[in-house]
Amino acid sequence: METTPLASLSLTHVHYNPADPLSYLCAWLALVPQALCVIYVTLIWSTREIEILLMFTGQLGCEALNFLLKRLIKEERPKQMYGKGYGMPSSHAQFLAYFATSLSLFLLLLHHPPAQHYRSERPYSHKPLNLPQKISLSLLTFFLAAAVAASRVYLNYHTPTQVLVGCIAGGVSGLSWFVFTECLRRMGWLEWGLETWLGRMGRWRDLVVEEDLAEAGWRVWEERRDKRRRVDGVGGKKRR
Repeated sequence: METTPLASLSLTHVHYNPADPLSYLCAWLALVPQALCVIYVTLIWSTREIEILLMFTGQLGCEALNFLLKRLIKEERPKQMYGKGYGMPSSHAQFLAYFATSLSLFLLLLHHPPAQHYRSERPYSHKPLNLPQKISLSLLTFFLAAAVAASRVYLNYHTPTQVLVGCIAGGVSGLSWFVFTECLRRMGWLEWGLETWLGRMGRWRDLVVEEDLAEAGWRVWEERRDKRRRVDGVGGKKRR
């Protein structure tokens, strides 16, 4: 009885040496871009923050640039590698370099929460990130990007030059997109977009530049809890 041969979905299909623990770790590092895409989509859907949407849009543009560069340069991967397609530049290295650059620029230049919440006299429930913490987080993100880039060489999916070019392309893409979106913000185009019917229908907002992602939800919960306590106090009820 004839059967149709099965195919392998190569999206997360990574070859590694099972006898080498470092190779096994590199195989997991190869899945970081997919994990970041899940994080992007989750944050966009749950927060409706326009800054996260813009960053993800730039990330997709960076991937499109990588697709174009590979087909223009047409440089083969290392002979001992097991994957398919062209290797110059490394898409993994470019993806993480863009992410690390964009996140660091956002934290260091754009994210400045005030000392207290603008809607309340009470201070924040926790202190916003200070400059050393922002620098540490940025360095940690770049370390992750470097680890993913190195893993592509270790697994023989790319040459060091292909990874280096990918890092440069990703870093330049992240910087260019940040400058472009910041120009849109300062010229008022971002605010105009939020006021359109599409922006209102999607409930997009631009708060993450001035407050923590979790702070707004926590503030609503605290105010609602205080209101319940005041009502219980007036009614003489005790909540178990």
